[in-house]
Amino acid sequence: MKRIILIALAIVLITKGFAQDKIYVLPVCIEGTDTIPYIVLPVYIHVGAKNKREAERFSRLLYNVRKVYPYARFSAEKLQEYDDMLAKIPNVDERKKVMKEAEKQLRKQFQKDIENLTFSQGIILLKLVDRETGKTTYKIVDELRGSLRAFFYQSIARLFGMNLKSQYDPKGKDKDIERIVRMIELGEL
Repeated sequence: MKRIILIALAIVLITKGFAQDKIYVLPVCIEGTDTIPYIVLPVYIHVGAKNKREAERFSRLLYNVRKVYPYARFSAEKLQEYDDMLAKIPNVDERKKVMKEAEKQLRKQFQKDIENLTFSQGIILLKLVDRETGKTTYKIVDELRGSLRAFFYQSIARLFGMNLKSQYDPKGKDKDIERIVRMIELGEL
């Protein structure tokens, strides 16, 4: 009997050493005489998922959109900034010089991040840039860097199965992306 009491005492003393002194205040739900902590867990369920495969596809899409959406937002802000800046420059040669410098800075800042995107994330980024700016990526490159460079980039993209001219379709094939973006904008994700 003394052994059991010593073992129990040792367990209590050992676990007391590992106990944390943090106190968490949680909202509670009172039902009858029970007090139940109320914790909101970030679990997202694709309501339209017919099977496990479709639910996994949506989960992967959710991850990809969350990863590239900040880049699309940033590109929209930068594009507006560059449009405002270029509108003030009357000389064509000076505009080209400014855009080359801007491209150089953006490459330096984001090239590693963009190179590490997956193929799917790249396609989603192109669509989200169209959503945020109202212009396809091809049109943006054409306006800022010229038709020859836009044609060159489009040719390379087509070799890898992408299309810089693809448009964002929020009510058609891109409705899941639109739903995820709206959830992000509303702060639900």
